[in-house]
Amino acid sequence: MFELIATATFGLEAVVRREIEELGYEIIKTEDGKVTFAGDERAIVRSNLWLRCADRVLLKTCEFQALEFEDLFQGIKAYPWEEIIPVDGKFTVTCSTVKSKLHNPPAIQSVSKKAIVERMSEAYGVQHFEETGAEYTVKVTMLKDRATITIDTSGSGLHKRGYRAAAVDAPIKETLAAALVQLSFFRPGRILADPCCGSGTIPIEAAMIGMNIAPGLSRTFACEKWDIITRQIWKEERSAAFAAITRPEGKIYASDIDPKAVRAAQENAAEAGVDEYIEFKRADVKELDRIGERGIIITNPPYGERIGEQEEIDRVFKALRSFCRENPDWSLFIITPDKDAEKKIMGRRANRRRKLFNGNIETTYYQFHGVKS
Repeated sequence: MFELIATATFGLEAVVRREIEELGYEIIKTEDGKVTFAGDERAIVRSNLWLRCADRVLLKTCEFQALEFEDLFQGIKAYPWEEIIPVDGKFTVTCSTVKSKLHNPPAIQSVSKKAIVERMSEAYGVQHFEETGAEYTVKVTMLKDRATITIDTSGSGLHKRGYRAAAVDAPIKETLAAALVQLSFFRPGRILADPCCGSGTIPIEAAMIGMNIAPGLSRTFACEKWDIITRQIWKEERSAAFAAITRPEGKIYASDIDPKAVRAAQENAAEAGVDEYIEFKRADVKELDRIGERGIIITNPPYGERIGEQEEIDRVFKALRSFCRENPDWSLFIITPDKDAEKKIMGRRANRRRKLFNGNIETTYYQFHGVKS
């Protein structure tokens, strides 16, 4: 049994925790930016395949206080690295350090790598490692003089689903888009619309949730070549993920004023295998239609810091306000850095709000609940 860490964007820890619990794993603790849980080799595979909102899955090896470099060296050397990394394994060391006496990253990396090499040299009886095999990225995190040592199981960040064939300026991260959907009222078959769809990330993630498509099904991971996880486990988990895909009733509606964005969104949806579940069209926000009862709008309109000018953003807010007044049974979920968005959009406080970071931009996810019929 291992200690695994799912890293998360600030503000999404509770969402990631819930995802891990739904996979059936025991939560050890939740902290800023990470959720630690217990799991075996199959848990490494399953969490990489299924976590929609986590950034990475790390295998925690050890944790200890390190006030001096000797503490760091001995703490790392004490771990049985030979049980994880084979003799031909390629291992690199990265690090971060915050409020610690050991604050020189190159020195931390050098000492840590030396400790791993010495441990493995003693275990394997060799002095030189070719490092031609699978990759093992070891990260040393120094926080307030406490060292946490992990190995990255994911490789590329989990937001890289593999479907973004076409992009537009400033696309929302796939993991954040999935979180916006999971924090809404959306359920398979319920009406969802995104009138500022850009390259389609929010509707695509919603469609993948609706169809129960594992977000990591079309990509590879660093740990796929690790000896501690058999190919049979990967085969079984991927087969189970394919078998879990459903074909729910209903449609998701996505539109944008920019025809280039709509074309990009259609290409990405086709690459993700959800294009039949989404109806795309080029349209202005003010042309948003009432498609049915108790629908949901989830949208990430242009930001003044990135794409749109404030006048255009206010025009989008005005159109959304008009639609919601005419359709009070609909709910609006909108992410924006605009601090006056509540007043501009609905003229009232949101039912719920959550601070989130879209890249390095601090935003608020405003949730305006529709009237129950």
